Amino acid sequence: MAATTSVAETIWEQIRSTRSVSDDQLSILNFLFGKNFERATRIVDEGGVKRVSGIPSRRSLFLVVGESKRKEEYICFPQHLCTCYSFFYDIVNRGEQICCKHQIAAQLAEAVGAHQEVEVTDEQLALMLLKL
Repeated sequence: MAATTSVAETIWEQIRSTRSVSDDQLSILNFLFGKNFERATRIVDEGGVKRVSGIPSRRSLFLVVGESKRKEEYICFPQHLCTCYSFFYDIVNRGEQICCKHQIAAQLAEAVGAHQEVEVTDEQLALMLLKL
């Protein structure tokens, strides 16, 4: 898993530096993340990623829309945590994945600049975090 994480981080850095994704990078990310990557690209294509930043601290989190009909938004910290069921079941409990589709979507959207920016007060951001 450490090697996979290292390769993925290198690819994310390359994408962030150019704000675009090459076919080779898409292929590598698809190999690393499989079906979760495909699902994450759909979320990004549909505009389902928001970065919510607190003012004045500039602390931030991502809200990522799920694919279910309910269109739930999950609080996501791309490198660390997502509030979706899959994160706790497939990653924390079973250790079968290194991250969920929402984390991948947040990383991809941020890397290419395809996320919405939302500013809230630090107090509002804190209230959102209470839901964790």
